[in-house]
Amino acid sequence: MTKLPRLSGKVALVTGGGSGFGAAICRRFAEEGATVVVVDRDAVAGERTAREIGANAASIEADVALAADARRMIQTAVDRYGRLDILVNNAGRAQTPLPFTSTSEDEFDRLFAVNAKAIFLAAQHAVPVMRRQGGGVILNTVSVAAIRPRPNLTAYNSSKGAALLMSKSLAIELAPDNIRVNAVCPGPGDTPMLATFVGGDSAAHRAPFLSSIPLGRLTAPLDIANAMLFLASDEASVITGAVLEVDGGRCI
Repeated sequence: MTKLPRLSGKVALVTGGGSGFGAAICRRFAEEGATVVVVDRDAVAGERTAREIGANAASIEADVALAADARRMIQTAVDRYGRLDILVNNAGRAQTPLPFTSTSEDEFDRLFAVNAKAIFLAAQHAVPVMRRQGGGVILNTVSVAAIRPRPNLTAYNSSKGAALLMSKSLAIELAPDNIRVNAVCPGPGDTPMLATFVGGDSAAHRAPFLSSIPLGRLTAPLDIANAMLFLASDEASVITGAVLEVDGGRCI
């Protein structure tokens, strides 16, 4: 008997889907049968991911930190495909390491808007859809910074801490609606955002990060995509409120 793809017939919306972890999640979900809505503030990047996937993908340009854009991206997905089964809040903002006393209020606000408030906004518009359907899945890309913070990233660490607690809060509130909510915490990732954290893109800049990872390598986009795939699938039907560290052992 041929086994169906794990996300066959599902519609998934992935924010920050134009590059890095988000693009890998989009591709992996599509490989497992999902129709994917790629959301990115960079329209060109989002369209590129959708084009790579093919007929079962569409792209939407949106700033996830804006309430109007959050509403529009969810409504557009539902208007086009008739449902929304999986919401992946993956879009994030990095911070250049700075003492907290040198971090501007504007940067603090933007970090919290993208890394935390955006989850709240997207969920507000996705949850009524999922309730009407009898359930759904919300997955949030958080960070090991929410568990094991590093110095000179206080605003970033705190925004990810808010995202982690929000994931758990949503999980307990939405469990009666059969809506599962889980958080995935990547370790230092092999993505374009890494250069912002480490101050450059050379081997010398990466070396201190690698030395802190027991398995000795950065988290690859496919590592995160595979973790998200499991949590989105029926194989994880009893898992909600979980925090999955995908970090090569950095949080041990």
